[in-house]
Amino acid sequence: MNPILVDKLLKEYLLEDIGRVDLSAEGVFRGERVTAVIVAKEEGILAGIPFASRVFRLLGSDIEIKPLKREGDRFKEGETLLVLNGNAKTILMGERLALNILQRLSGIATKTARLVEKIKDLPVRLLDTRKTTPGFRLFEKYAVKVGGGENHRFALYDMV
Repeated sequence: MNPILVDKLLKEYLLEDIGRVDLSAEGVFRGERVTAVIVAKEEGILAGIPFASRVFRLLGSDIEIKPLKREGDRFKEGETLLVLNGNAKTILMGERLALNILQRLSGIATKTARLVEKIKDLPVRLLDTRKTTPGFRLFEKYAVKVGGGENHRFALYDMV
């Protein structure tokens, strides 16, 4: 996966969300250090840790990121998946994007894994499509692979 493209997309998402300034973070915190946890609301397959982690790195933080599960691991409802320690403003600025990425990609990986399980004894493969959420294709196709599926073409330019 092209890290330059990943960073470009994540920066665009952060700019869309934060804009000029995050008023909620600026109005509440003054440099405090906090611990935040990301807890699963239902069972699934974890996908998106590298991208969620990168969100905080792009914010220039000194955030300590400790995943308690690895990419592709199964998790149960109520399990802590990720622990963050660091500047409260930075965590608050990045948390919505990081959560959106983890939720969406884990959902795709989970549904993919369920379908792969259903067809495991058949002489077929599960492939994704290029018909994805605008601006999110790279990440959604990644999640399909984490869930055990395969990628078909990425765009109109690479296959007929």
